[in-house]
Amino acid sequence: MGVLLTFHQSYQPVGNSLLLSAVVAGLPLYVLFVMLAVLRLPAWICAITAMLTAFVLGWLVWGMPFGVSVGTATEGMAFGLWPISWIVLNAVFFHNLTVASGDFDVIKRSLTRLTQDRRLQTLLIAFSFGALLEGIAGFGAPVAITASILASLGFEPVTAAVLALLANTAPVAFGSIGIPVVTLGGLVAPILHKDTTATTLALSAMVGRQLPLFSIIIPAYLIVVLAGWKRMREILPAVLVCGISFAVVQFLVSNFVGPELTDIIAALVSMGCLALLLRFWKPAQVYRFATEPAPSSTPRRVAGASGRPGRPMEADLPGMAAERGRGGDEVADPPHRMWWAYGMYVVLVVVILIGQMGNLPWWSGHPPNDPKTALHTPWNITADFKCGSPAFALCKLPWIGPDPAKDRQAFKFPDWNFLWPGTYEVVKGQPVSLISREKPIVSKSTAYPLAFDWNFLAAAGSLVLYAGVVAFLLMRARRLRVNFVTVYGRTLRQLALPIVTIAFILAIAQLMNYSGMTSSLALAFAKTGFVFPFVAAFLGWLGVFLTGSDTSSNTLFGALQAQTAQQLGNVSPILTAGTNSSGGVMGKMISPQNLSVGAAGVNKVGAEGEIFARVIRYSLILTTLVGVVAMIEAYALPFIIPSP
Repeated sequence: MGVLLTFHQSYQPVGNSLLLSAVVAGLPLYVLFVMLAVLRLPAWICAITAMLTAFVLGWLVWGMPFGVSVGTATEGMAFGLWPISWIVLNAVFFHNLTVASGDFDVIKRSLTRLTQDRRLQTLLIAFSFGALLEGIAGFGAPVAITASILASLGFEPVTAAVLALLANTAPVAFGSIGIPVVTLGGLVAPILHKDTTATTLALSAMVGRQLPLFSIIIPAYLIVVLAGWKRMREILPAVLVCGISFAVVQFLVSNFVGPELTDIIAALVSMGCLALLLRFWKPAQVYRFATEPAPSSTPRRVAGASGRPGRPMEADLPGMAAERGRGGDEVADPPHRMWWAYGMYVVLVVVILIGQMGNLPWWSGHPPNDPKTALHTPWNITADFKCGSPAFALCKLPWIGPDPAKDRQAFKFPDWNFLWPGTYEVVKGQPVSLISREKPIVSKSTAYPLAFDWNFLAAAGSLVLYAGVVAFLLMRARRLRVNFVTVYGRTLRQLALPIVTIAFILAIAQLMNYSGMTSSLALAFAKTGFVFPFVAAFLGWLGVFLTGSDTSSNTLFGALQAQTAQQLGNVSPILTAGTNSSGGVMGKMISPQNLSVGAAGVNKVGAEGEIFARVIRYSLILTTLVGVVAMIEAYALPFIIPSP
């Protein structure tokens, strides 16, 4: 009976032509593009429409049974909610908590007080602080906040938006506690028939062997855009310290720890190194704008400096100071207040490291997850939180529920891994997938199970929530007036529509992957042959341009990149999937959503076209460089590519 109900993927259903099938398979993406970029409709409406397009195509053209189509779409939505939206929700909540406590304003003021030189402020705020915000919150927050700060300091508004957009590139692949790479790992692992964690760590290492080069280039590029080559060379020590410190830590953390903490640690180190340099070195001339008055040299205290959050200064409001042509006011905060403010981010790093300790090289075992050499439970917190996960040898039995080897589908805690309803049937007591991949995507007809992993305690979003609870308790111990429930409720309202968008974008990806549409596109792209690693960068770039999100781009094209590499045979799927993420970040600055965020952040709604005209060439140059790096890694330095 199982054989009769199994859906066998077809890759040339339109006129038995691969080209026609690939053109039709792209329809959900065309719908997304036209509605987002041309009609400028809200992202959630675009996502729902594109998802319905993918559903109808998968059902009526690619022949996936209606019930299986419904199961696939709902699994995509669930995947969008857990773990992806769960990470986004708690990351933005943590940021909002620091805003409500006043800690965020303390950090903002400390950065602007370090120097009056506009070039150095650009490095500190747009690049380093923006990377910290990207690592914690992501999804537009870094552009909105850093552009607003620069504008409030007296930067010309459109220039402030351009600098914020350009700086928000190198850290994007590891944004929101590593969610773009985590999502990519979850989608690519089934294609490679590898463990999700191992695939995610390999992709993290791959992206970490591409982007550090750009992390060195971007700070210099920022200053050239702001002030020209000559002015950039005048502060070369600061440019190099800022970029190299970030790049080195980005490489080390992404390769030896994982994607979750890459941005946060790299940004904190970059800010620290730049602040340390400024204690011993100053530029020969302080660069100020020709139209602005001399900087005020008298710090003043405001409400909130004593430890309690006060009303924001007028200069802190988006675009206000820039509209008046003023520089930023200096505000003195007590040293202990600054230590506490930065300490909240240290709490976040420490809590996530404890939760991820089982993935760290000195505790994960050789090979990873080896029961003999890995740190044992209960000391291995990661293993404790993953008890009952299939193929996790360190803790095979769940705390609650039956042995997964005997009953996969029954509820388990703390990790419940099961085949999604509607996509399997039970044969001899075991769930069997109703979806099968066929030649030439695989060498022989192979089951393509659609599994969902509900890791209640170990998910990155859960770890961020624990950090938020610890930070909140410390805030209350400092007698700050912060209401946990109010801030969380505000965050839920803030992210309601983005969460809907994420859920439907993931539904599009799963429908395209499991119906065979992605494979049709992959077989067509394989015809590009030798140059596909270069093309891979522009596919990622296109995905972020369409969706505004590296996570969404990885969702749309990650599986396609891996399958195309498999068809080519001489290129690593890890390289092409990783290049999708690395190339994608360079499209962030031209995506309609990010342009709108940047314009709104500096009180210049309607200036999106002007901003786009100024950043498009930077975007194309940087994406081309990513493609060149991918080609070199694919054919000249293949040993640099990790494997799961």
